[in-house]
Amino acid sequence: MPDQFIEQKSQQLIFYISRYLRGRLPHSELHLFVWDTLEEWAHLNHTVHLPYTNRERVFWHLIHQLECWPDATLRESKTLRRNIQDCICYLKGRGIAPLDCVGVRP
Repeated sequence: MPDQFIEQKSQQLIFYISRYLRGRLPHSELHLFVWDTLEEWAHLNHTVHLPYTNRERVFWHLIHQLECWPDATLRESKTLRRNIQDCICYLKGRGIAPLDCVGVRP
C-alpha cells in the first residue's frame, strides 16, 4: 500500500512543485498540499516495515524540503532549486535518484 500512495502522491507533488516554481501557485497552496498529504499518510495502515525504494526516499526528501525552507529561500536559492528539479526529474522517470536524498517516512 505505501507504494501505491507514493506513486499517486508523487504525480501530484510534481504538479504542485512545477506550478510553484513557475510562479503559478502560492506557497500557501503548496504548504496545504504537503499537510494534506501527511494527513492522508497518517490514515494509512503503515505497520508494514518494507524497505524504502529510491522513489519513496526522493518523495519524502522533497516533502521535507518544501516544509523546511521558507518561501523566499525556495524561490531564490539556485542550489536548492536545482536539487528540487533533480528530484522532480527522477520522480518523472528521467535520470537517477539524487545521492543526497535522505527522505524518511513520517
